[in-house]
Amino acid sequence: MHLQIYSTLAIASLLHTTAISATEPPAPNSGLSKYVNPFIGAEGPDGTGFGGGDIFVGGARPFGVVKLGIDSTAANWSTAVLNGGWTPDGNVTGFSMMHESGTGGAPKYGVISQMPLTGLEGVNIGNDVASVGYFKTKLKSGVEVELSASRHAGILEYSFPEGEKNILIDLSHYLPASPGDADGQLFAGGEIQIEDDGQAYSGYGTYAGGWNNGAPFTVYFHGEFNSRPSKAQTFSGPNTDPMPRYQNLANGGTSQPHFGNQSDKITSGLMNDRVGVLLSWNDGPASHVTSRVGISFISTDRAKSYIRKEIPSWKLNDTVADTVKEWNQDVFDKIQVPIDDKANLTHVRLLYSSLYFMHLMPSDRTGENPLWESGEPYWDDFYTMWDIFRCTVSFYHIFQPKYYESMIRSLIDIWKYAGFMPDGRSGNWNGLVQGGSDADNVLADAYVKGLRGGINWTEGYAAMVKDAEVTPYNTFDPTDFTASTKEGRGALDDWKELGYVSQDRNTRCISRTVEYSLNDFAVAQVARGEMPGDVEKYMTRSAGWQNIWDENVESLGFKGFLAPRLADGRFNDSSYDPRLCGGCEWMDVSYEGIPWEYSFVVPHDVKTLIHLMGGAKTFESRLDMMFKPNTSVQNLGANGAGITTLINIGNEPDFATPYLYNYINKQAKSVMQSRSLANQYFKDAAYGIPGNSDAGAMNSWLLWQMLGIYPVVTQPVYLLSSPWFSDLNMTINGDKTLRITATGLDEGYFVQGVQINGNQWTKNWFEHEDVMVEGGTIEFQLGKEATAWETGDVPPSPGHTQLK
Repeated sequence: MHLQIYSTLAIASLLHTTAISATEPPAPNSGLSKYVNPFIGAEGPDGTGFGGGDIFVGGARPFGVVKLGIDSTAANWSTAVLNGGWTPDGNVTGFSMMHESGTGGAPKYGVISQMPLTGLEGVNIGNDVASVGYFKTKLKSGVEVELSASRHAGILEYSFPEGEKNILIDLSHYLPASPGDADGQLFAGGEIQIEDDGQAYSGYGTYAGGWNNGAPFTVYFHGEFNSRPSKAQTFSGPNTDPMPRYQNLANGGTSQPHFGNQSDKITSGLMNDRVGVLLSWNDGPASHVTSRVGISFISTDRAKSYIRKEIPSWKLNDTVADTVKEWNQDVFDKIQVPIDDKANLTHVRLLYSSLYFMHLMPSDRTGENPLWESGEPYWDDFYTMWDIFRCTVSFYHIFQPKYYESMIRSLIDIWKYAGFMPDGRSGNWNGLVQGGSDADNVLADAYVKGLRGGINWTEGYAAMVKDAEVTPYNTFDPTDFTASTKEGRGALDDWKELGYVSQDRNTRCISRTVEYSLNDFAVAQVARGEMPGDVEKYMTRSAGWQNIWDENVESLGFKGFLAPRLADGRFNDSSYDPRLCGGCEWMDVSYEGIPWEYSFVVPHDVKTLIHLMGGAKTFESRLDMMFKPNTSVQNLGANGAGITTLINIGNEPDFATPYLYNYINKQAKSVMQSRSLANQYFKDAAYGIPGNSDAGAMNSWLLWQMLGIYPVVTQPVYLLSSPWFSDLNMTINGDKTLRITATGLDEGYFVQGVQINGNQWTKNWFEHEDVMVEGGTIEFQLGKEATAWETGDVPPSPGHTQLK
């Protein structure tokens, strides 16, 4: 056989998707999982992956290590989106065990793969079918592939047509980045051993790079088949991949492999040769080949044990059924809404699909930490705190308290052994830090809501103080050479000296100042219980955002905005327009949002914000301007989603902004604006979210919107909005029930009145202990007309510290 080894893929094959569909898996009793559409976010506005959700499509368990799915490379690198493996168009390269979901930047994982081949003339796929725990595709070659997964293992069933039957196992396979991307992945070496005359194989692969520019990590694997191949041979070839900062062989042409029949084992060697195995079954009638694969970060023996423990059956449907059962019990069954002839099934599908996507990441790797032994839980694939601290973790707190406590303990343990808590983490390596040290916000949110359990909060507070006081070393990442992108607060020296991040010394001066302010408020919140003497210090620092408030900047008829400030104290407001941020990237004044947007992102002190903006009336008018069409002048790029307003719900900094009307007792406007965004940009369709899913952060925003409440991060406070269902029962804190009802929903969605636990409610907010600890009821009376029903106090501003 003449097999060509390509530099970033196992075997190139034209992928030409003509249709995708979500369907019930081939297993009985699918329950609520049948309402999940696994393709929401799979495409962008033009039918390619560009501008879409970058989601994973395949087999996975809630927070599972394995995410088994199809891999592809780009048909057009200028619009390539490979992060989840599945793309609407591109080149099929294999079916691999590990993926992220919803991530931007360079891809990560796509490792430990198999590729079915009937020959080398190319294969492509027709219709893809996916449901919870199940994926099926048919290649042009006639091979049909079905798959499912457990927590640490996966099962693949290949239906070969008559003729040649091969399976390629390329250890050097991974998801490639665009050519020239400094954060692309690389294969750093490995070994594969043929066992049982080709009916099994095992080994390890080591990989580095990816979206977090991570250090090398090693995955051990064991794979096996239900039938013995007629031929099994190893192969190797020079590693031609470009390796940033490493010597490489990239100046050579594409190489041919050397098939080694002298030994059943092949190792990458000193030059990190590409290695793998080619298995062949006798030509003949159509037949099935089934494979089970386990992975581990500890050993091949453990990888093998996961197969025995988690996928004991060779029947694919048994794994699918078990997967569906776990998703239903652990996730979907915990929220019940009416599903009858009157039900809006689009809303039902959006509800359960949102739950699904926010449970794909992070990854629970407890027992699979290769770096240290501590007895604490271990989690990876936090992408990233910058995304999920806004409202995702607040949902985990009430909905998955055991998982969430485990996450918090892992974050603290990572600080204890690796030096800093992560803002992002993947492949057992911290990175990337997009703004502040946002794990601080996560810990504070858990702390003020009373999460204790097995958490060592003395150590947790020490981890937060490390973020607040110690500048991390500069990683000289090409993404941003000026400071660490790995962990901590890279601009901390400015922050401690000046009380703000300066434009001439650091990048992202506006967005970092805003985030560092909230980070220090988070530290102060935990200090109240753990180190009261520190509270005043960090409360004062939390007002640092006011130090870059330039009252002289005018825009669209309003005066006073966050603005870039130099280290000598002068504002750099010459030609400054708060509607622009450059590229809204790493080297600009603000990240993934314009200064107009960031000027509203002060959740801990909205009271001072209203004052600086000129009072409640002007604050309302400025909020109104955020939603006015055709006011945006910033090029939003791939995540534009057709947005012409200043607000961009496709980026996380704006998540809370539609609800800020509650702070001036104009709750009806919060309902109107947030509902309008949800209806316009969230759909039960492949192009169903406005940009990256961001590990389910985007989906969690919609989920809170559907519940009719929104959490204020780092505070035990929730803002009231308007629910989408007439009756919703939700299991919280393991065994308590929160019931949310809405009368008059058929007439309209504006709130006329609210009762909480049977008591008439006059505030447009409530506290965590009201219904989120022991459960309770929230009864909405809805109607067609906007009504000023709230007469009580506005939501609190516990970080109120007025410097100006």
